[in-house]
Amino acid sequence: MAKFLGRNALYEMTRDLTLAAQGKHKADTVIKGGLVVNVFTREIMPADIAIYKGRIVLVGKADHTIGPGTQVIDATGFYLTPGLLDGHMHVESSMVTVTQFSRAVLPFGTTAIFMDPHEIANVLGVKGVRLMIDEGKGLPLKVFSTMPSCVPSAPGFEDAGAEITPKDIADAMKWEEIIGLGEMMNFPGVLSGDEKVHEMLILTMEAGKVVTGHYSIPETDIGLQAYAASGVASCHESTRKEDALARMRLGMYNKMREGSAWQDIKATVKSITETGADDRRALLVTDDTHPHTILTLGHMNHVVKRAIEEGLNPISAIQMATINTAECFKVSHEIGAIAPGRCADILFVRDLADFVPEIVMSDGKIVAKEGKLTESLKTPKYPDWALNTVHLRKELTGTDFEVKYFGADREATVRVIQVIEAKTNTLHKTAKLLVHDQTILANPAQDVAKVAVIERHGGPGNMGIGFVQGFGLKRGAVASTVAHDSHNLLIMGTNDPDMAYAGNVLHECGGGMVAVCDGKVLALVKLPIAGLMSNEPVEDVDAQVKALDEAWRQLGCSIESPFMTMALLSLPVLPELRITNRGLVDTLKFEFVNLIVT
Repeated sequence: MAKFLGRNALYEMTRDLTLAAQGKHKADTVIKGGLVVNVFTREIMPADIAIYKGRIVLVGKADHTIGPGTQVIDATGFYLTPGLLDGHMHVESSMVTVTQFSRAVLPFGTTAIFMDPHEIANVLGVKGVRLMIDEGKGLPLKVFSTMPSCVPSAPGFEDAGAEITPKDIADAMKWEEIIGLGEMMNFPGVLSGDEKVHEMLILTMEAGKVVTGHYSIPETDIGLQAYAASGVASCHESTRKEDALARMRLGMYNKMREGSAWQDIKATVKSITETGADDRRALLVTDDTHPHTILTLGHMNHVVKRAIEEGLNPISAIQMATINTAECFKVSHEIGAIAPGRCADILFVRDLADFVPEIVMSDGKIVAKEGKLTESLKTPKYPDWALNTVHLRKELTGTDFEVKYFGADREATVRVIQVIEAKTNTLHKTAKLLVHDQTILANPAQDVAKVAVIERHGGPGNMGIGFVQGFGLKRGAVASTVAHDSHNLLIMGTNDPDMAYAGNVLHECGGGMVAVCDGKVLALVKLPIAGLMSNEPVEDVDAQVKALDEAWRQLGCSIESPFMTMALLSLPVLPELRITNRGLVDTLKFEFVNLIVT
């Protein structure tokens, strides 16, 4: 790797850094008076930090490195920690571009991300991945990327806008920005020995890069062992103490997740706090965060705080968001610690438990102070092919959503997707619904809404239809082109005309999320980039999302981040029952099931 995300790699700077540590080259910056958090030894120690060409050259007494041109920063009263690293996330789920995401998270102390751009890959393929990687170049936020592995996530069960092949993986592993293979959601393919799946694993490991995982079923015995034996190095799908502990015991990196909708740290951190287990195989990650969460609670600093609130030692929490992550991705010689040779990504924090960075330094430069970015970032332009991605075969009408029943009964028993607030999994339930004019009706009184997924990438244009419970909708409809992972058009509602109207609104505007009632738009978030992202400032997108959240509440929904929970209804690699454009999928048995139970 000749470069390090567009920067000089450590091996290109050995002579200069060695001389600077001895004072033979004078430091560009020296930080004095602070307490350094050493993530290698779990010590807090008074020390100066000398920085040269964006790299730390010395941690200790640094007077000999100070010259006439050296900037000296007084850090009295501050703890100095490494910049925080997010070891699993999807920029697209923030609904803003890489640039706008960088603007939002840097002031909260996130200095590097390891993104999995499989959302845009499902719409635009390899071109979409390259688009996001190229945008990340030159930003003060370090943007690493894994190459999406499962596009589509469940072949044969859904239709995406693109396909990632083993050849694509082989080519991408030559890119210096690609850090490894994106989450291997097709764990059944791994376990069954699918040749195509294992070819992707082999190509990644041959390149010396990391395979990241996604083992989403609550099984910690033979299946998980087999998954780990394939070379998968990590997993972010633990939702219980025993899940997290099992992964760490197998030598996997267990990624403890705390995002906007799925909040698992309360349970998973117990694998350490209640057992005394070593935390060296534990990471803190966000997975998915929307703008409001970032702007009000923070980003990785919020995840660190949540872990501490649940009883984790503050230094352990910092390790799990810095050095552990860097070691997981084999870049601990470059980032993740305040130590000689590493990039000078440093946070100035007054209280480790509260963890609000007052100063954020990236590559030895101050990039944020008191919650504000100190430099402007250029707004990127996106090509037309990334902006026109919602293709329906025809205008939708209410009759498209009718569920016919030709039995003699006035009620029909149907399968229902039961959502659980703040969790990624669903339950496979049944319900009895009224039949009118040979059509099965949704029933808001039972909290049962109708849900449909329509292929929107210019392919077959087919539709899957079902019922869902747990959102509390009393009226109207909602729709989204953010629908993991194939990102087809997902519509949910209490009546067919509003469902058709919501879908047509998103078709016309090029994608996004909308709430409607009685043929009127209550709130609309336009996401024209692949139907997933906006190029507007994160604050503007946040205002739009707030209006959408309020519209959901007007329709009767009271759960947290409902649009994010809704977006998972179409993901056929999570338990237990999901819906795709091809129909209902029992994701424990990996088979299609009939909507009507006979």
